[in-house]
Amino acid sequence: MTSGVDDGTVVVMEYGGRRLTLREYLAGEETNRPFELAYGVVREPAAPSWDHQMIVGRLLVRLDSHVSRYQLGRVIQSPIDVVLDSNRDLVVQPDLVFIAADRLHICRKRIWGAPDLAVEVLSIGTARHDSTVKLSWFQECGVRECWLVDPVENQVHVVSLTTTTRSSEAFGEDALVRSGVLPRLRLRVRDLFT
Repeated sequence: MTSGVDDGTVVVMEYGGRRLTLREYLAGEETNRPFELAYGVVREPAAPSWDHQMIVGRLLVRLDSHVSRYQLGRVIQSPIDVVLDSNRDLVVQPDLVFIAADRLHICRKRIWGAPDLAVEVLSIGTARHDSTVKLSWFQECGVRECWLVDPVENQVHVVSLTTTTRSSEAFGEDALVRSGVLPRLRLRVRDLFT
């Protein structure tokens, strides 16, 4: 196994100088460490910070409560492999994902396909990758909506995705997040950061 550094904190690993197939990646040992497979290359970001995990936890509690109350589907937090494209060996681990009730059949030990909503809490080492490369993967593979939670600006950027278009709206601390995927949700941005 060899490694190099990407974005200052993301370790990129190749095994024996070659790329891994999806099957090889999934046959690896179970771990709580964050890993992703991008076209055969394993990416390992640094473990999330305390603040990052506090935001993820607050958001998980609020989303899960809403989704459970209305029986909309399931919310799950990382680490969970989301196989966006098995043909391209593309596996991601968003901080949170929501799968609608009528699509829960894609959840079989892992998530086999695009979640309805993917949430990424931006970190210094991964913010650029998450808001560009990963967002493009989400769009290409059919994720309907992505939230980019920015703890520096205390904002939530809701990005609505189709395979051909992308629109984004930023919600500041005093705003209620508006979601096309979860239209009845009432979530004040400030509550995620305090």
